[in-house]
Amino acid sequence: MSERIRAIVVDDEPMALARLARLLREEEGVEVVAECADGASAIVALRSHRPDVAFLDIRMPGIDGLHVSEDAVVGDTCVVYVTAHSEHAVRAFETDAVDYLLKPFTVRRLQAALARLRARVAGRRSAFPERLLLQAGARQRLVPVRAIDSLIASANYVEVHCGHERLLVRETLTAIEAKLDPAQFLRIHRSRVIRIGAAHDVELLPSGQYLLRLRNGQKLSVGRSYRDRLRKELGMAGLGAS
Repeated sequence: MSERIRAIVVDDEPMALARLARLLREEEGVEVVAECADGASAIVALRSHRPDVAFLDIRMPGIDGLHVSEDAVVGDTCVVYVTAHSEHAVRAFETDAVDYLLKPFTVRRLQAALARLRARVAGRRSAFPERLLLQAGARQRLVPVRAIDSLIASANYVEVHCGHERLLVRETLTAIEAKLDPAQFLRIHRSRVIRIGAAHDVELLPSGQYLLRLRNGQKLSVGRSYRDRLRKELGMAGLGAS
């Protein structure tokens, strides 16, 4: 069985959105984690879920699919554009899109796009390093990825927490996050990333905020737009949603 592909689907036409989401769910190993009817909600979903792929309609009112891709697609999220307008193809492929589905497309054509997507994702996943070489002050440290508990953006630095040790690294959070396997690491706030295996428990505070505790004793608040992904990854179906 192929590795799971996590997808979001974005289309302002309800019937087209429902059809593509249904067809993807019928494919083995594909999980649709969000369905979005406009560009603004797509940006939120991309930042919250960090999916393997975004199926983006190009022509939408407000923020179109190309601008969604430019603004919010980071790290290892791939893009498959879906549109009824072939004139956008050249610009779409300039963004390194995996494929371009022209409506109305057949199931066979969608499966061909998924095959291309799986090859791209497999290549990226196999490239994730087991260790990171990080510049911490005057030294370069070789840090095992499995030892990292959290990454916290702090001004022009990132705090890399490994157990009770803290390394201050002059690099952006996005740059470090892009080197890490999204199946193991999760962004819980615009300035915080955790290793999923380092999570110990989650508390729902009276204010409605989530407080996440790590096994190293860290206590981290969770950004509102990142809660759905956290609940899914940690199996928190019983904890209140807002």
